Amino acid sequence: MDLLELARAAVLGILQGLTEFLPVSSTAHLLIGERLIGYDDPGGVFTVMIQLGSILAVMWLYRQRIFDVIVGLPTKPEARRFALMLFLAFLPAVGIGLFAADFVKSVLYESFGIIAWALILGGLAMLGIERFRPAPQVTDAAETPIWRAICVGVFQTLALIPGVSRSGATIYGGLLLGLDRRAAAEFSFFLAMPTMSAAFVYDFIKVKDSIGADRIAEIGVGFFFAFVSALVVVKPFLNFVTRVGFGPFAWYRIALGALMLGAMAFGTTA
Repeated sequence: MDLLELARAAVLGILQGLTEFLPVSSTAHLLIGERLIGYDDPGGVFTVMIQLGSILAVMWLYRQRIFDVIVGLPTKPEARRFALMLFLAFLPAVGIGLFAADFVKSVLYESFGIIAWALILGGLAMLGIERFRPAPQVTDAAETPIWRAICVGVFQTLALIPGVSRSGATIYGGLLLGLDRRAAAEFSFFLAMPTMSAAFVYDFIKVKDSIGADRIAEIGVGFFFAFVSALVVVKPFLNFVTRVGFGPFAWYRIALGALMLGAMAFGTTA
């Protein structure tokens, strides 16, 4: 067992968990992190598998809500409405993702230039939305009107572009559609559950034959740290954006994207 590889897996697991639900693009951070520490992930197997840790973390945090919805489906209209809301918001990503996934992973993921510009433009968009967004009309994510939920789902499709951020795209959409900051962030978490679960299943089917015994320990370590770090970051993030807003994340994105462009200009990355 290579302790160095396990240490790298732990670092990447922490990075995945910390950034998955923040509007800063976990994909960008993982691609950068793998490049910086020299971690080789043939076929993206490791990245696919450790995402499950982040998914399970947010499901654990909202386990009571999930339980109430599942138990209430036969008898409670509000439970059926919540499930329908998420299902309809989830559909746009499924439709576009099935057609574009291979192109995105084989072409866009290989371009650090695209990732850098997506980080910068996403940060600028976030600053603009924070400044000019409409007055909030929805303060509870679970009460988001169906049509608004579907529109947020359309925004989520932008996250197919690496560097945009799934969390960021859904939060931008929520703010533009009249959700307040906390509701927009929480709706992003709710929508992450079916979206990321479906993406995991789709990717796992494609890479399952590439998971050898020598990778299991690395995946286990990455999964554990992704779960723990996501578990730690979600609630403080909600409290932070409720009080402060998304501005600090926007400036971070812009700085990171500019740093990437600078590194490319000096030939230190591809």
